[in-house]
Amino acid sequence: MTSENTATIIIFLIASGILGLGFYRAKPYGKVGILAWLQSLILMLPWLFLFGSFALGIYLNLVSVVFLLVGSSGLYIFIGNRLRAAGQDVALREKIAERLKANQEVSTPENISPEDITSTQGAASAEGIQEVKAVLPIPDADLKSIQGIFGIDTFFATETIAYQEGAIFKGNLRGEPAATHERLSASLQERMGDRYRLFLVESPEGKPVVVVLPSTNDPQPSTIPQKILAVVLFLATIASSLETAGLFLGFDLSSNVERIKETLPITIGIWVVLASHEIAHRVIAKRHNIRLSLPFFLPSWQIASFGAITRFESLIPNRSVLFDIACSGPAIGGIISFLMLIIGLLLSHPGSLFQLPAQFFQGSILVGTLAKVILGSALQNTIVDIHPLAIIGWLGLVVTALNLMPAGQLDGGRIVQAIYGRKTAQRATIATLIILGIVSIVNPGNPIIFYWVIAILFLQRGLERPSLNEITEPDDARAALGLLALFLMIATLIPLAPGLAGRLGIGG
Repeated sequence: MTSENTATIIIFLIASGILGLGFYRAKPYGKVGILAWLQSLILMLPWLFLFGSFALGIYLNLVSVVFLLVGSSGLYIFIGNRLRAAGQDVALREKIAERLKANQEVSTPENISPEDITSTQGAASAEGIQEVKAVLPIPDADLKSIQGIFGIDTFFATETIAYQEGAIFKGNLRGEPAATHERLSASLQERMGDRYRLFLVESPEGKPVVVVLPSTNDPQPSTIPQKILAVVLFLATIASSLETAGLFLGFDLSSNVERIKETLPITIGIWVVLASHEIAHRVIAKRHNIRLSLPFFLPSWQIASFGAITRFESLIPNRSVLFDIACSGPAIGGIISFLMLIIGLLLSHPGSLFQLPAQFFQGSILVGTLAKVILGSALQNTIVDIHPLAIIGWLGLVVTALNLMPAGQLDGGRIVQAIYGRKTAQRATIATLIILGIVSIVNPGNPIIFYWVIAILFLQRGLERPSLNEITEPDDARAALGLLALFLMIATLIPLAPGLAGRLGIGG
């Protein structure tokens, strides 16, 4: 394997692995699953084709790239319509099957009353009740009232086990998870008010269980010291943004404070990306009635900021909501950064503000490929004149990609947790930290990765707490968008091999 093909092979292997995992996950769902997987494939194919053609020495112009993306969007919409139609057919067949099963049910006679059900559950879980009483002080009246919410048409509880300050109810899920959770939560609210929360999760054995915990375990609002810390970090990030802008312009702002006005346009551009990312999180969170903490920005002298840490101050109702909030920030910030990069490259001309070594464009497969499409033979020069907007867009893409890494409570970690569940998210976090650790050791000249590893280890390595309904998975459209986001993250952060960059005419 030659060095010039290394980067291309790596990205194709990663993409193939992502698509293979998606196909394995979709296959058990039949036609609906395969159609959903095709949506993921169509989202990735234009980028794979673009990178592959350049690796083979086939250069596409900007118009061809636009037609490629527009065509894939049309196919995505077409398959989405087929997917919805197929999903409606499946739902109808499932309803018919459930109705037939209900008519043939012999194990639960029609004359069983709700009181009989509650009595049966109480007898079945008497031993569990004693265990709960021995471990934590849940009043007997509360426990009996909680047990009364279960039924043969929702969740038939057979065992009660103590868990933290609440209880786990094992049994059999009798309905669709989302509808069942909604009914059980409404019943619990009616009986117990706002004193308890009901979680529908999977046990280690992979079976649905109900966990009831006191509302005192809910996420707490930020304290005054935490809010003060958020303000201090915000001001520090403004300072780091100004310093980064000064470094781009070729001077040290701390030694040339009188030149601060020169740094303002670039600083404002950086903050457009950072602010749009955080605003998108908050708009979607507000739509779902989720409270977010103040953003805790992480300043960086190299790239202005690593982004921000934002805590959930409300329980997440389901994994789809977790996905929507996590993906919204990178989506809006990434789109704005991408547009800045494209517009900046289009506006670049001899005499532009920045003069960068052509090798600079070898730092990213995505950016290098787009630069080759737009700038063409200009990248063969030793120095390339670049419009400031292209630099800001590139910086925004890097910050967005760092936050899309599938680790802990980063946006990427939350996306993986929402799509694939907590077990996969935990494994992805470990794998990401190992890979980043190796990269930081192999490439000690780039401190950004090392600092980011430290930030993840100490601040964001833990997963988000489970959603109230942890069983119902996000729909396939969300899964496809999540895969595309992870794929573009990889394409942004993986550099072009020098040999491949030479074949593309980047850097002479």
